[in-house]
Amino acid sequence: FGVKGPNLSIETACAASAHAVGESFRMIREGIADVIITGGSEAVLTPLALAGFCSMRALSTRNDEPERASRPFDLDRDGFVMGEGAGILILEELTHAIQRGAPIYAEVIGYGMSADAYHVAAPDPEGEGAFRCMRMALEYARIKPEDVDYINAHGTSTPLNDASECKAIKRLFGDHAYRMAVSSTKSMTGHLLGGAGAIESIYTVLTIKHGVIPPTINYETPDPECDLDHVPNEARQAPVKVAMSNSFGFGGTNASLVFKVFEETGQ
Repeated sequence: FGVKGPNLSIETACAASAHAVGESFRMIREGIADVIITGGSEAVLTPLALAGFCSMRALSTRNDEPERASRPFDLDRDGFVMGEGAGILILEELTHAIQRGAPIYAEVIGYGMSADAYHVAAPDPEGEGAFRCMRMALEYARIKPEDVDYINAHGTSTPLNDASECKAIKRLFGDHAYRMAVSSTKSMTGHLLGGAGAIESIYTVLTIKHGVIPPTINYETPDPECDLDHVPNEARQAPVKVAMSNSFGFGGTNASLVFKVFEETGQ
């Protein structure tokens, strides 16, 4: 295909492909490239990987009901479910895309990243790293917290992650946290690890494009610590102009992306 621009691979655990999208966005903003093929994949359903996550006690043990095991934000969540998959996006400088008549699904407008500097396998319980990451993404996008309509949460279905992510969201967004939707598509896909950020970016873009917010399935028992609008069990039709996608990886490596609806201005 004659693709001869920057070529690199990012390995930052569960945030890897979100970082890939974010770094591609930055390179286009800086004029390094006009078009970038970006994303990520993961194929890790192996005995060694399963044994590693089991030894960390990170996986759900709801083995008698695997289809109901991934239950982000639910009081009875007990760990994540491993998944496999890939997601690829074409990021393109706006004028370049318009000139060639490319279909535009949404715009990338913000990108944040941070490190927890807390623990190799657990998030900061107060969500401090997640808070700084999301705040940086909003500042990069030059928007206010109340401009965000939807967050595709990292939402892994582990007791620690979901509670700390909700704390971070409530700290950053204040009262608006209760007015926007915050769902986890990992309830349906499982945790795709390095591929999660790209696939969830696609979910977020399509949410904006089609005005359908994906649900958090298997949500049965509310958790007082996770008391936001988690779009329980059924997709919801609603206009979404601005949305965020979070990826907070093991080791405390964090990425947040902000997307907005594309509004043609006649250029």
